Amino acid sequence: MQDSFDRVQVIDSHTGGEPTRIVISGGPDLGTGSLAERREVFRDQFDAFRSAVVNEPRGSDVWVGGILCPPAQSQAATGIIFFNNVGVLNMCGHGTIGLAVTLAHLGRIRPGNHLIETPVGNITATLHDHHRVTITNVASYRYRAGVELDLGQEGRICGDVAWGGNWFFLAKDHAERIAYDNIPRLTVVTVAIRTALMRQGITGADGGEIDHVELFGPADDGADARNFVLCPGGAYDRSPCGTGTSAKLACLMADGQLQAGQTWRQQSIVGSIFEARGEWQGERVIPRITGTAHVNAESTLLFDLADPFCMGIQG
Repeated sequence: MQDSFDRVQVIDSHTGGEPTRIVISGGPDLGTGSLAERREVFRDQFDAFRSAVVNEPRGSDVWVGGILCPPAQSQAATGIIFFNNVGVLNMCGHGTIGLAVTLAHLGRIRPGNHLIETPVGNITATLHDHHRVTITNVASYRYRAGVELDLGQEGRICGDVAWGGNWFFLAKDHAERIAYDNIPRLTVVTVAIRTALMRQGITGADGGEIDHVELFGPADDGADARNFVLCPGGAYDRSPCGTGTSAKLACLMADGQLQAGQTWRQQSIVGSIFEARGEWQGERVIPRITGTAHVNAESTLLFDLADPFCMGIQG
């Protein structure tokens, strides 16, 4: 382990209840390639650092981390690579909202539009005030409609495969109750769905792993739907999920159930809300997701090699 890892400065926030930990200094040097290339470097050479930042005993399965990277474009505010308890992510919507609020907290950005570089493309974060942010996400689309899965003891289910910055299976015809007190059951069902996707060899474009699963049901608080999102690693998303809401918009607009510019209010399993709308760009949808985030810690992570769990607890 390099000496520069002895102390790592982070800012913690939550977006609609979902935590984000941004590494602002003390992280590894990932070189000067594209964000996609630097994501591969981080994945292949610094996985222990990823684990140390977000896994127990410093974190937990629910944490999403992000490491700031110098942008390739001079007009960009920053580059970012997101990761969680099991690996690197392509993109993270709630994390980008948290990132914008974190950068504002640090005095690095002010209200307005800010270009953010990610491994899957450029996005825009519009900071409205200290807490409210709109992200203009990467182009999203439905890849396959009406995919049927055999879940074994859980029966059969049908859904869509869609891209919103990550690959999602969005279930259409489940009979589950989308409620906070039903999370154990929802976890069982969504894990069964992800297992069936792997068993049946169903992927996104170019073999992309479908590592997120999303169920929908009736909402309260005037929202259009309530969701439960299983994230990679087995934790559920406390926020309404930015990339998942983007995938949902793409499916709704493909079916003609939502018009361009029309607002969709997505409620999370814990009750937080994202407001979303999309515009067509050719055959794909450009989603705009608005949510709120709050900074709740400034921390120094200490890496002590005498600690047997210095680099995190991994199953």
